[in-house]
Order: sequence, then structure tokens, then C-alpha cells
Amino acid sequence: MARFPRAELEEMMQRWLKANQNAEAENDWPKYLTPFYTEDAVYYWNMGPHEDFIARGRQQIHDWALGTEMEGLEGWAYTYEQILIDEEKGEIVGFWKQIAPFKRPDGSNYEIAGVGGSWFRYAGNFMWSWQRDFFDVKNMATLFRDLAKAGHLSPGLRTRIEKAARGEALPGHVKYGTRRTG
Repeated sequence: MARFPRAELEEMMQRWLKANQNAEAENDWPKYLTPFYTEDAVYYWNMGPHEDFIARGRQQIHDWALGTEMEGLEGWAYTYEQILIDEEKGEIVGFWKQIAPFKRPDGSNYEIAGVGGSWFRYAGNFMWSWQRDFFDVKNMATLFRDLAKAGHLSPGLRTRIEKAARGEALPGHVKYGTRRTG
């Protein structure tokens, strides 16, 4: 793997964090984040014991990972808590929280419990060639159930959950045995 100057990787993360802030402010992840991926980038995460989400190439990342998968999450914040940089490998891990735009009756945030984060592979030219997100799927489901009970589940998120519950194929969702992650 290529070695990259630490200053370049730090600048990449600063650009990425600023783009994330803009995406959250305007609820437009594809507009701000798509330019950070190479044409052949791979972006994926685990959805449970038998399923992954995988987007291959900038267009699928734009349409699915930053488009379809973010529907219903308008107003959510993804605050980065810690960033680890490996300039030898050109890899970065950022740990973040997923915070809903609603407060619980006790005043605390609705947020997905556990550890969440992104593991990136830098390609140079301020672009990612690979990204793997990680978060606790069971905690995500529990939070979505809590939001539904409190009347805070957005229509877009409700539609996505209903489609998944009916077994409808969602773009990028693949069963184990068919995945290739790069």
C-alpha cells in the first residue's frame, strides 16, 4: 500500500468533516460527499447476521449509500468523536455517533447506542477508494422502535422499514455468499 504524508491525510479528514457538516445542514449527502469517492470506490456495511449493504462505484455510492440509505434520516447528526490515521497504509478510522433530531422525555438525545464509525482507504487526490462503516444493528433497530413509539419516525424511514419487513429487495443489500467488498 502507498504511503501518504500525514498532513495530506489530516487535510483529507478536515475536508471530509466540513463536507459532512454541509451535508447535515442541507440534508443533501450525495451533493457534498459523492466527490470524495473514486470512480471505482467500494462502500459497505453489515446489516446483520446474513446481510451486507454494498455500493460499488461512485454512481452507486451516490444513488444508494448517500441517497436511498439516507432517506428518512433528515436532521440526523453524525458527530465524529475520534479519528485515527495510519499514514503508512493510507487508512483512517473515524468513530462517530448517530444522533436523531429529537429529544427523549428526559431531555437526552435519541442516539444509536454502541460504537459507530467508518474505516476509509485513501486513494490520493482527496478521495476515498474504499469505506466500511460499522455500527450496532440491534441498537439501531431498538432506537428506530423507540422513535416509532414516540411518534418520531419520519415517513421516509417508516417506508424503508416497511419495505424491508415485507422482504422487498433494497438497492445494495446482498445476502452473504454473494458479496465482494474489494
